Amino acid sequence: MVLTRLISTQRDQIAVLKAFGYSNWAIGRHFLKFVLAIVLLGAAIGTGFGLWLGNSLTQLYGQFYHFPILRYQVGSATIVGAIAISLSAALLGAFGAVRRAVTMPPAEAMRPEPPTQFRRTLMERLGLQVFLSPVGRIILRNLERKPLQSIFSIIGIALAVALLVSGRYSQDVTQYLIDVQFNTIQRDDAMVTFIEPRPARTRYEVAQLPGVLYAEPFRAVAAQLRFGHRSHKVGILGLNPGGELRHLVDRQLQPVDLPLDGILLSTKLAEILKIQPEQTLTVDVLEGKRPLLKIPVAGLVDELVGLSAYMDIQALNRLMQEGETISGAFLAVDELQLDPLYKQLKQTPAVASVALRKAAIAQFQKTIAESQGVVTSIQVIFACIIAFGVVYNSARISLSERSRELATLRIIGFSRPQIAMILLGEQAALTLAAIPVGCAMGYGIAALLSKLLDTELYRLPLVVRSASYGFAVVVVLLAAMISGAMIRRNLNRLDLVAVLKTRE
Repeated sequence: MVLTRLISTQRDQIAVLKAFGYSNWAIGRHFLKFVLAIVLLGAAIGTGFGLWLGNSLTQLYGQFYHFPILRYQVGSATIVGAIAISLSAALLGAFGAVRRAVTMPPAEAMRPEPPTQFRRTLMERLGLQVFLSPVGRIILRNLERKPLQSIFSIIGIALAVALLVSGRYSQDVTQYLIDVQFNTIQRDDAMVTFIEPRPARTRYEVAQLPGVLYAEPFRAVAAQLRFGHRSHKVGILGLNPGGELRHLVDRQLQPVDLPLDGILLSTKLAEILKIQPEQTLTVDVLEGKRPLLKIPVAGLVDELVGLSAYMDIQALNRLMQEGETISGAFLAVDELQLDPLYKQLKQTPAVASVALRKAAIAQFQKTIAESQGVVTSIQVIFACIIAFGVVYNSARISLSERSRELATLRIIGFSRPQIAMILLGEQAALTLAAIPVGCAMGYGIAALLSKLLDTELYRLPLVVRSASYGFAVVVVLLAAMISGAMIRRNLNRLDLVAVLKTRE
C-alpha cells in the first residue's frame, strides 16, 4: 500500500528516466531493490531480537518449571523460513505497484495525474450532506473515492487492535481462573494430607489445632478409570455432601450436588474416556485391597484445572470396605494463626503435606504476572509500531499526494486548522472505523486460543474483559495521535508557492 502511493508521487521522475532510455526492467529492479533492502534490514533486526527474546522466555520457563537444564535452540530453517515469508509478502505487495509504474507511457506519466472523476458520494445520494460541514464533505468524498486504500488502512490498524486484545486475553483468563478455582471451588485456607489413611475421628484432632476454625475431611483413592478400551489414572476424591470448603460446579458455575451413589467426573475427563452420564465406569483401585468396581456416572462437573473424579465420602468408604477413613482435611483457618499452624503441621510425623491457598495464589500470580508482563509488553510495542506505521505512512503519503490540493484550499481561504482537519480527519475516520473491526478480530483470536489451549493440565475459557478492549483502544488512539502530531508539523511547513507551481 505504501509503495503504491509512493510510486504515484514519483510518476514524473519515472517518466523522465524512461524518456532518457532506462528500460522497464531497470526501473522495476530499482524499486524491488528498495523493497529488498527494507526487508533484509528488518530481517536482521528481527532475527537478533527474536533470538534474544526466545532465550529470555526460555530462562523464564526454566525458573518456573525448575528444569535443571533448558537451552534455547533455533534451527537455521526457522530463520530462513521467517525471512522468506516476510520477503514473499513484501514482493507480492510491491509487484502490482511496480508493474503499473513501468508500464506507464512516458508522455502520459510526465503530465500531472488527472483529477478524480466527480460523482456523488453515498452521503450525497442519501441527502445527508446537509449535516456536514465543507471539511466533513471533503473527508468523506476522498475516503469513498479511494476505497482500496481505506480498506487496507482499516485492516492494518485493526490488526494492531486485535494484537492488543488477544495479548490481554491471557491476563483476563488467568484472573478468571484464579477467581473460579480459588474463590468458588477451593475455598479452604489450607489442605492437610496424611501419609496414610486415618480413622475418621482424626478430623476432630485436626479441628482442635490452634487457629483452625473448621475442618472438612476427604478421602483420596488412587485408581485407574476404564470405559471400553479407554483408560486414565486419576485420584477419586471422596467429599462430605454439603461441604463448605470444596464446591463442585457446572459450566454456569452453579452448584452440583454429590450423589449418594455414583461418581462425578470432570468434563475433560469424561471427554477423554468418551463416557456420558448414566453409563457405567470400571474402576481399578490401586491401593488397599485393590477391588475392581463398577460405578455409574451420575453427572459431570466443570473444572478449569486438572482432571478429577468425585464421590460421596461414605459411599467411597463402603466400596473400599474400610469403614470410616479419611486421607486428609480441608481447613478454614484464622489468618493470624496461619503461619504458626503451618509450622506445627510440617513438624507432625503423620502429615505428608500442607498446601496453603494464599501461598498458592501468590506464587501463581507472581509467576504468571512475570511471564505475561513480558509477553504483553512485547505485544504492546508491536501494536504501537503497527498502528503508528500505518497511520503515519498513510497520512504522510496523503500529504505528498494532495499537497497541491491542500495548498489551493489555503489560497482560497481555508485556515490551517481546517486544512489539518481535512488530512488528519481522514486518518481519524479510518482509525475509528478500524477499532470495532479490531476488537472483533481480537475476540476471534482469543476464541481460537481458547480452543487450542484445551489440555488435560488446564482449560482456558473465553473471557475478554471490557478493560482489555479499553486498553487496546487507548494504545492505538495514542499511537494515532502521536503520528498525527508529526504530520501536523509537516503540514504547517507546507510551501504554498512551490507546491502551486505548474510542473513542466
